[in-house]
Amino acid sequence: MPEQVMKRLAEEIKLLEYELTTELPAEIKKAVALGDLSENAEYHMAKQRQVFVNARLGQLKKRMGELAMVNLTNIPHDKVGFGATVTVFDSSKNEEIQYQLVTSEESDVSKGLISTTSPIGRALLGKKIGETAQVVTPNGKRELEILKLSTIHDAADAALELAAETKAAADSKSAAE
Repeated sequence: MPEQVMKRLAEEIKLLEYELTTELPAEIKKAVALGDLSENAEYHMAKQRQVFVNARLGQLKKRMGELAMVNLTNIPHDKVGFGATVTVFDSSKNEEIQYQLVTSEESDVSKGLISTTSPIGRALLGKKIGETAQVVTPNGKRELEILKLSTIHDAADAALELAAETKAAADSKSAAE
């Protein structure tokens, strides 16, 4: 998962670097050619965009460094952690809800993808099946009991098993032909 996020960030960095090194200097050069810089809106807008792009590049590069440091072997096998899919019972809503803990870039609450840094994500981290997480939300306190847990390791194991089964089926089919 972090690889996909890093790829998207790298693409955005590439676009912003192009803008910063090619497009903005050309815009600034054009604006300077128009004359008086004190009342030159094009010049001021280009300079403001240049400051924004520099700041955004700094944020993206910092985030890339943080994601590069993610070590999946440090994620627990029996507790909620990054990449885990968790089914909880929300006693305040009297319903079961499924969440997957993802990076902040991937979060989409409507799809059940919540960030590990969100209030619910932070409350669930480190919990095991049967434990209850207390979450303080703008609507008040919520209690989430963990009913099911599938870690990122379980998902990787399932994908390997599926790949092995698919290969075995293909091998047996080609051997039969």
